[in-house]
Amino acid sequence: MLKRSKLFGEAFWALFGQAASALALLLGTRLLTELVNPVVYGQVALLNGFVALGVAVFSYPFICAGMRIVPECESVGERSALHAAVAGLTLQTTMLAVGLLMLGGFAYGYFADGNSMLFLLAGVLLAMTVQRELGIQLAIGERKQRLASLWQTSDSVLRPALAIALVWWLGGNPEWVLLGYIAASLLSNLVWIFVKRRSAMRIQATVSRSFRHEVWVYALPLIPMEIIFWINGLGDRYVIGYMLTAADVGLYAATYMIVNEAFNRSAMVLLRTFQPAYFQAFSAQQLQKAFSILWVWIASVAALGALGLLLLLLTKDWVASVVLAKSYHAAVDLMLAMALGCALHALGTAVAQPLLAHKRTKTLLKGRLCGAVTAAITIPALVSQFGLPGAAWANPVYFGIEALVLALLAKPWRSVHGAGLGNFQKLVQEPLAADV
Repeated sequence: MLKRSKLFGEAFWALFGQAASALALLLGTRLLTELVNPVVYGQVALLNGFVALGVAVFSYPFICAGMRIVPECESVGERSALHAAVAGLTLQTTMLAVGLLMLGGFAYGYFADGNSMLFLLAGVLLAMTVQRELGIQLAIGERKQRLASLWQTSDSVLRPALAIALVWWLGGNPEWVLLGYIAASLLSNLVWIFVKRRSAMRIQATVSRSFRHEVWVYALPLIPMEIIFWINGLGDRYVIGYMLTAADVGLYAATYMIVNEAFNRSAMVLLRTFQPAYFQAFSAQQLQKAFSILWVWIASVAALGALGLLLLLLTKDWVASVVLAKSYHAAVDLMLAMALGCALHALGTAVAQPLLAHKRTKTLLKGRLCGAVTAAITIPALVSQFGLPGAAWANPVYFGIEALVLALLAKPWRSVHGAGLGNFQKLVQEPLAADV
């Protein structure tokens, strides 16, 4: 059944996009760490963390809602209306995020005598990144993997290329790195938005379905969850910056980026391949097919995680020598702990998918909250006791607890095939009742 589906073609494009993007990012990191010192790299990493927070909180919840609802659209008109609702909500909240970031930058420059221009550039980069993610993720939701992969790859290639060019010509300052990222995303977005609009069918959306309300209901619990996700994924470097130094942030961020790219890219290939197909089968009430897709997905994530840990254990010194400048090699011993955390995080995302399929985002929030509470306790405690190694080993602790709680809440081993059509429709149409 899986062989006859579109999964293999989609997997090829998902793999191409992730592999090409990872290669570009790794090569760019290798060259960039040769040109800038850990202090500058740490500043860029902290600003990128604010950008990631803005994207996660103010755009991703609506994008995720669009990806989940698009398989239920019965016509091109409904799909266009859904896209318009998601884009409108995303634009409004992104403007709020950019305003807050710039306001914070001006306050930082006034009270701490810092460089407010960096926050201004980070705000522009936030807007460019949201536009990129909106286009890519909605294309994935429609199972247009080729468009999504080419868009992602072009952005991933241009960002380090333009940043390195500006640093090479103008000096190793964080402003030039951010300007390179902004120019790259602007150019990539313009090209692929033009391509997408040329190939799109122009149909006026005349539908009675209130997508805006539906998107809000689905996305609202995801907003605090994305904050939690950001804390789990990027909060450790701010603890390091507060308790240690900016140079330590640079060492940690560069090393974590290498490990996370390897594990996250492979997990994203599986996510982009299986999630749209899983949601589509679930929405079409092909429950046994959805159950099969989910477990092929979970098994693939577990197998790739185990294989990645084994390979990293054998090759971590070689990997560090290839992708990081010599001044960053002091953090090579952190890689294994980081990798274990990334593998557990990917597994937790896979086992939680039944909650998204049933639109039970409030229940998903509970699982993420357990991980965030654990992270808030373990990261400062371990960093104060063990420094950078403590921050690295906190990763598998809180991601492991989060994955366990998500599995207990989602119960992916329980098939809904025998629940009956009436109960299934109730779960899909009444997510709040299902949460209760």
